Amino acid sequence: MPQYLLSVVDDENTRKRTPSEAQPVYEAVDAFNEELRQEGSWVFAGGLTEPAMATTVDARGPEVALVDGPFIESKEYLGGFWIIQAHDLDVALKIATRASRACGGKVEVRPFEAEPQGTE
Repeated sequence: MPQYLLSVVDDENTRKRTPSEAQPVYEAVDAFNEELRQEGSWVFAGGLTEPAMATTVDARGPEVALVDGPFIESKEYLGGFWIIQAHDLDVALKIATRASRACGGKVEVRPFEAEPQGTE
């Protein structure tokens, strides 16, 4: 069954939620995750720390460069994700609609590339 990455698009406003504002979101996401498990769509999910906690690794040259923080500047960034399986893109989009409602943010849907034939 095809797999899809559902990326949660975060911004400064979502990171500024107070604990009392964030608690209903956590509960809605937990309930959504359980729905995914029950319907057989769940593969994996995770939330991410803020971009300032990132380290960028660049090993393209002879020396490895480690840079604190993200390499690009943006007002929006990856805040978390789900990896799901769905019969097709239409089903994945319906699941992403539920994900967006649960997390209170935008969710980007991207299919994983199909595995090349003969690699199983």
